[in-house]
Amino acid sequence: MFIKQLYTACISEAAYYIESNGEAAIIDPLRDINEYIALAKERNAVIKYIFETHFHADFVSGHIDLSTATGAPIIFGPGAKTNFKIENATDGQVYKVGNISLTVLHTPGHTIESSCYLLKDENNKPHAIFTGDTLFVGDVGRPDLSSGSMSSEDLAGIMYDTLTQKIIPLPDDVIVYPAHGPGSSCGKNIGPNTFSSIGEERKTNHALQPQSKEEFVQAVTTGLNDAPVYFAINAAINQKGYDAIEVVKQRGAKALSIFEFKEMAKQGAIILDTRHAAIFKEGFITGSLFIGLEGRFAEWAGSLLPFDKKIILITEPGKEEESVIRLARVGFDKMAGYLAGGFDAWKNDSQKIDMIIDVEPDELIMDIPHDPNLLVVDVRSENEFANGHLKDAANLPLNEMTDVALLAQFEDNQNLYIHCAGGYRSVIACSILKKEGIHNLRNINGGWAKLEEEKDAKIEKDLRVLN
Repeated sequence: MFIKQLYTACISEAAYYIESNGEAAIIDPLRDINEYIALAKERNAVIKYIFETHFHADFVSGHIDLSTATGAPIIFGPGAKTNFKIENATDGQVYKVGNISLTVLHTPGHTIESSCYLLKDENNKPHAIFTGDTLFVGDVGRPDLSSGSMSSEDLAGIMYDTLTQKIIPLPDDVIVYPAHGPGSSCGKNIGPNTFSSIGEERKTNHALQPQSKEEFVQAVTTGLNDAPVYFAINAAINQKGYDAIEVVKQRGAKALSIFEFKEMAKQGAIILDTRHAAIFKEGFITGSLFIGLEGRFAEWAGSLLPFDKKIILITEPGKEEESVIRLARVGFDKMAGYLAGGFDAWKNDSQKIDMIIDVEPDELIMDIPHDPNLLVVDVRSENEFANGHLKDAANLPLNEMTDVALLAQFEDNQNLYIHCAGGYRSVIACSILKKEGIHNLRNINGGWAKLEEEKDAKIEKDLRVLN
């Protein structure tokens, strides 16, 4: 028996390769499927099944492309309905993979069709459970993402029954392999590890402690941040189907001349710059948006970019395909090419460029008492802001900056100083503001992490949101 967790940190997603006696199964594959095919080939195995734990909301699954490439059937739990061919498993159905087996456990709560897969070894002993978004390390899946006509409270009540009847009774030594790790928005407070055990989760997971159904429902439905806007889009794509990844890559891999690039921009294409933040700040195409590959790229792209417009890319040399693939992971399929020669070609052709000016935290602290028009704009989340912020700072969370009415509140005479936690999100924010014609701004280098080190900074813990 061979099990490999294939973890993609930038979207906190775990897919799984399971193999026995020359047969393999893939659970919750990403859209870029080459790694699974290569692993099976390397190990002289045949991919026999593709299992989905539910309709994912935070990424587009590779189930269709992988099935097309391998001929393996796509298995969903009871009640899943799609626009493509799948096999609906029944609760308790067993699938043999070589000398081991996977038993389907219908575990509704996160979504109605959510199912876990209990792996039994060659001796028919429970060895591991692949829990999807039903059970995480230290948390459970949020019940407000895909409820259909059901309320979050109704789904949370169903999840309580699921956990108490099907998860908690499992043996202590059963390994827990969830679909997500820390940083994912699919849970409220997922722990730092990417796998655990049933025994450990019974001891430490707040959701598995003895409690009434009413107490459980209250605990898992309160304190939830708003789901990213792209979640509903991705869930629908996973249910309805999508263009093959090779088709999307072919469209996005087109090298565009400066003339072609400018014409597409004039027609409304979004210019997306995926270079590193430090490089972007030194110079970029006027009107472009920055979302760098070094951060949680796909999540911020899904939260900030429109899905119905073409995207044209500025990348570091050799990063064109990676940019396209990582956009495709969260459902973007209108990438229309990249600028041949990148930013250097644009600059060398004397085209219009812009830049972002950095200031150090100590400079900001010295300027605050002397500039009545200075406004610190903190683009961290409300929870981050509430845990500590500069006195008189305004909180405008980055995910809300698609609302142009909020941006219109800034006055022409204000000197804006933008910061986040470490410097990635603030550069995204600066690019959004500049695209909207707001240029009187500075980026605070190092963000909140550096501001907290300033002994003269006046830090408060009240919450004032710009709205």
